Amino acid sequence: MSVLIAIPARFASTRFPGKPLHMLTGASGVAKSLVQRSWEAARAVAGDHRIVVATDDARIKAASEAFGAEVVMTSEHCANGTERCAEAAETLGGGFEMIVNLQGDAPLTPHWFVADLIEGLRNDPSADVATPVLRCDGRALTGFIEDRKEGRVGGTTAVFAANHHAMYFSKEVVPYTGQTYGEDAETPVFHHVGVYAYRPDALKAYPRYTTGPLETLEGLEQLRFMENGRPVLCVEVAAQDRQFWELNNPSDAPRIEQMMREMGMD
Repeated sequence: MSVLIAIPARFASTRFPGKPLHMLTGASGVAKSLVQRSWEAARAVAGDHRIVVATDDARIKAASEAFGAEVVMTSEHCANGTERCAEAAETLGGGFEMIVNLQGDAPLTPHWFVADLIEGLRNDPSADVATPVLRCDGRALTGFIEDRKEGRVGGTTAVFAANHHAMYFSKEVVPYTGQTYGEDAETPVFHHVGVYAYRPDALKAYPRYTTGPLETLEGLEQLRFMENGRPVLCVEVAAQDRQFWELNNPSDAPRIEQMMREMGMD
């Protein structure tokens, strides 16, 4: 059975309209759209996986097909990327071992994050969903805290149990720590990386679940699984000196381009 990697991409983002088509310039000076860079990140994952862009927008469809992506059109009524992945998997007829949601705002996602995620879900039959977490160093934690002080969502943090099953995800910085850390020091805070792997039955059930209070308050789609008793596995991944950031706000674009230049990414 194969793995489907779906890249949900919608034009009507509340915080950043047209985000998938925003151009990002790499170290060589070449500009590519966010959705193309996300697609290239998916293609770097080892294995013979099927990769599709899932969208409801003709502009994104045209741009994606222009750089060679397979596109699945989905409803404009999908509330989030997970619902869009569920619809795309159903449209393609199912038959997948698992479905990976590589969100279209994470172009810096290293290929080993996705590979480790797939392996993690395969190795834990008690989990219905898996998602990567990255331990913050002092530099990253300081950035999270500064973003929240300025009213920006800099990223999502995760708290998990000893078996690595998630206890909570939040756009606030959790757990609280009053300590100060050096830039390269390890901290007890984990950055949630916006990638998911779902078992087909869990993903199929997701759109039928009622949106719960935690998902509503936090605006985090993965909380719907947890509010309905579906175990979510947190797979700790290693940065391997790779910088990582998601494009949540327009102000994130220069930060991501700077990271690309520093890492020599074209």
